[in-house]
Amino acid sequence: MKKILPIIILVAVAAVFIVIGISRKGTTGSQRRIAVIPKGTTHIFWQSVRAGAEKAGEETGTKIFWNGPKLETDREEQIQIIEDFIVQKVSGIVLAPLDRKALVPSVVKMYENNIPCVIIDSAIDTDKIVSFAATDNYKGGVLAARRMGEILNGKGRIIVVRYVPNSASTTNRENGFIDTIKKEFLDIEIVDEQYGMATVETALQATEDMLTKNTDLDGLYACNASTAVGALQALQSQGRKEIKMVGFDAEDALVNGLKSGVIDSLVVQNPLKMGYLGVKTIIDKLDGKEPPKRIDTGVELVTRERLGEPDIKELLNLQ
Repeated sequence: MKKILPIIILVAVAAVFIVIGISRKGTTGSQRRIAVIPKGTTHIFWQSVRAGAEKAGEETGTKIFWNGPKLETDREEQIQIIEDFIVQKVSGIVLAPLDRKALVPSVVKMYENNIPCVIIDSAIDTDKIVSFAATDNYKGGVLAARRMGEILNGKGRIIVVRYVPNSASTTNRENGFIDTIKKEFLDIEIVDEQYGMATVETALQATEDMLTKNTDLDGLYACNASTAVGALQALQSQGRKEIKMVGFDAEDALVNGLKSGVIDSLVVQNPLKMGYLGVKTIIDKLDGKEPPKRIDTGVELVTRERLGEPDIKELLNLQ
């Protein structure tokens, strides 16, 4: 009996460790490492995404790596960043793809390497992902169009400052706006539209070109932070106070333009929530849960009159 007792104890201890191992599978062990790859790193929007991701990381004890291309048109740099994180064998990747087609092979490679991927902000043309957490961008474009129709009393001449080709999020915003104008406001004419591309400077040039060619204008729609800031600067530099502007996103310059009345309204996303849910969804997947395939992170139309509302102040991080 004395000889058997140590064996029984060893078997019992081993069983305990097996049970602990099973209960911890997918939740502990070595610290999880999740990479968050934005379209760029300079705009306030992406810094808010980072803050949300790091908040989720702090809550769950997860290490967050943050890296993105310097320019929001540099697809090759974003692809290389993904390759580097695959080599590092991170636990998961949260990605805002610059191009819905060009980034597909990289996302498929993550899938083949058992690295779960959550797409945020802008869609991609593959189903090899865990989930897509983003604004309903088409709805955002619809909100912008209906606001434009309201402030122009259903008639007028307008221009559209697009972003870049093949960016799914902004293309949906553009389409939502243009489709709604054409369908619901037959007396509003879109007389010009140009791509502002990835920087404020290029958006400024594109907007100034359209303003110069079209002296008789009533409205302007710009579909993201860089195009909206560039368009705002163009309106200010040319003194075109008669033009009603509806923008997208909430850079400080845009919120100040809204306060001053140069901008009529802004369609605002929740990038903090986007980054937070991107990381949390990866963790849920690692924990064996089955997250929803589509997560709507919300969108709001903000006018000057709404700036005092508690929910809007929190969304815009206003004091």
